[in-house]
Amino acid sequence: MKSTILFFLFISFFGVSAQIKLSERAEVSIITMGPYQGEVWSAFGHSGIRVNDPQNNIDALFDYGVFDFNQGNFFLNFAKGLLMYKVAVRPSKPMIDYQKSLNRYVKAQYLNLALEEKQMVFDYLMNNVRPENAEYLYNYVYDNCATKIRDIPEELFGDRITFDLSYKVKDKTIRDLMDDYLDYQPWGEFGINLGLGQQIDREAPAYDYMFLPEYIFKSFEGGTIRRDTAEVPLVLRSELIFTPEEEEMQNGLLTPLAVFTILFFIVGFITNKNFKTGKRSNWVDVVLFSFVGFIGWWVAFLWVGTEHLSKGNLNILWAIPFHLPIAFFIAKARLRVFMKTYFKIVAYWYCLLLIVWAFLPQPLGMPLVPLVLAMVLRSFYIGYDFRKPLAD
Repeated sequence: MKSTILFFLFISFFGVSAQIKLSERAEVSIITMGPYQGEVWSAFGHSGIRVNDPQNNIDALFDYGVFDFNQGNFFLNFAKGLLMYKVAVRPSKPMIDYQKSLNRYVKAQYLNLALEEKQMVFDYLMNNVRPENAEYLYNYVYDNCATKIRDIPEELFGDRITFDLSYKVKDKTIRDLMDDYLDYQPWGEFGINLGLGQQIDREAPAYDYMFLPEYIFKSFEGGTIRRDTAEVPLVLRSELIFTPEEEEMQNGLLTPLAVFTILFFIVGFITNKNFKTGKRSNWVDVVLFSFVGFIGWWVAFLWVGTEHLSKGNLNILWAIPFHLPIAFFIAKARLRVFMKTYFKIVAYWYCLLLIVWAFLPQPLGMPLVPLVLAMVLRSFYIGYDFRKPLAD
């Protein structure tokens, strides 16, 4: 800790522009932190670069996963996919101790670099943390805290670097890769599958796997660096800094599938009651179709108004935006003919959608099936109700 404090005091006094020459004892390592299920964004793990030089009292972790809630238009930029992340330098030991407290595995890969190459990496990182260079436009897949780690040796050493890409699985998509980490994040998985479109449903090249820290580890572990005419391992040695304790993970009872299944049975119960009494519960239709319509407008906004990976999102097939305004006019007697026709078309459309559900190029997910079935039920009932003659 003493060495770290001295280093950060040096930076504070002289600024990051000050030149620091690493000693022969310096080590540069990739730090990989395992998944943590406390938040959805931490379920994918995390990566950083550590520079440790005892002779110069340096032990610093460079972290590209930092964002500032106080940045201008934070929530608007977040919604539009224009959120700025930045690289920060922080003491290594407190950061690693914190990851241990979360019961995340921590692994280190010490890079097989000559002193001048370590100096190049360190100078690059120190230049990056300058205020004018620290920020970058974040992207879930193509520019995040893991891909930045991959990019550094590529930028510095070019085609001398070869990553091990043998982990590729045939036909596996970006969505599949994300889903691998979301077994205990059912609502997070639901939100990702709802908001991201067909751009993440193509087969992922091996290089693109490296948006995930685990694949940064794998690609470096078997990677090489060319030195003169010889190919030498990119990683000199690896170390498991912390092994997490076994935990019993549970999803809880209120998963998306469970919630929408309960909703289906509630809608079914109310619809059966409406048949018996001959009176339609208008509020059910307003709530149900307004909710689905709101999701539709959100999907449409992500599709056309943001920089997210949300283009071509087939959730628009069930989350029909027009439901939202139409639901509020459903009780208007003068619109009976329109409503009867609209909901008849909607009912048959949803039936067709359920038939082709499993064959769509974008997986829509099982949790949505009971929700769509609830809308089928109410759509047919609304059409039936509007065919009845008006009471005198």
